[in-house]
Amino acid sequence: MSILWVILGFILLVVGGEYLVRSSVALSFKFNISRMVIGMTVVSFATSAPELLVSLQAALSGSPAIAINNVVGSNIANIGLVLGITALVGAIAVDKSFYKLNWPVMMVFSIVLYYFLKNDNLLSALEGAILFIGLLLFLVILIKSAKKDLVVEEVDEALSTISNFKIALWLLIGAVALYFGSEWLVEGSKEIARSVGVSEAVIGVSLIAIGTSVPELAASVIAAAKKEKAISLGNLIGSNIFNIGSVLGLTALVKPIPVTEPQILSSDIFWMLGFSAVLIPLIFLPKRLQIGRLEGFFLVICYGVFMFLVFTKGKF
Repeated sequence: MSILWVILGFILLVVGGEYLVRSSVALSFKFNISRMVIGMTVVSFATSAPELLVSLQAALSGSPAIAINNVVGSNIANIGLVLGITALVGAIAVDKSFYKLNWPVMMVFSIVLYYFLKNDNLLSALEGAILFIGLLLFLVILIKSAKKDLVVEEVDEALSTISNFKIALWLLIGAVALYFGSEWLVEGSKEIARSVGVSEAVIGVSLIAIGTSVPELAASVIAAAKKEKAISLGNLIGSNIFNIGSVLGLTALVKPIPVTEPQILSSDIFWMLGFSAVLIPLIFLPKRLQIGRLEGFFLVICYGVFMFLVFTKGKF
């Protein structure tokens, strides 16, 4: 039965990703802003919803390790697994705004999160508020800078005539499909993981993280296949920022999150920082401002190594 839930969840997530990409491109016409911004706002909010729901539920039910490891593991999966697979589908052109704004902000959020957790082994309500306010400030700067540097790219012109009602309907369908798809995939994954005997912390950083990252994978692969590469990269970087700023930020505002598993600070968060940092050399070597199949293969292999270490060290 758990395998059936996983399959049904994946199908819903693919459908949700399709509708999110459609509505995102349509919104870029309505608001006259770049698709990179749409990818980092609308799509990122929707695809970060599973992480928010899982982390809130985990924190409130007394499983803080899942709340933190879900976000840390999801951020690792977004770059190692999702970006890697997306690059294998086709080379991704990188906009200069990536290393001028988006990547530095992602690194700052990641380092600040590490400092907050390392300082007193707790993500307090005040620290959660700081992360969330930082996210709002980033969005303001992002939208202002995008309107100045608007670049007209090839898109499906038919989407420029889509009504507001249909856009809202597509967003609703996408969000609902992603919600239920993620729920079913996560529940099925947890049952499978428990049947093979791994700890709660391992479930959080691996299967639950992968489950809640499948919306990013679906949305990014579909966007890449449709040549909407700006949305692919913007969605992933935006989602990592949203995961820290909104998922952990809002969760900590509801209930402070203690660090109960030592490997979060001794290992997992350094993998997250490492995957984020390695993006800069990857986009300049060997071909400038492009993440090709070779880089994608490298990221997937590194993610495979991470998963291997998680499971070999995480057995009961």
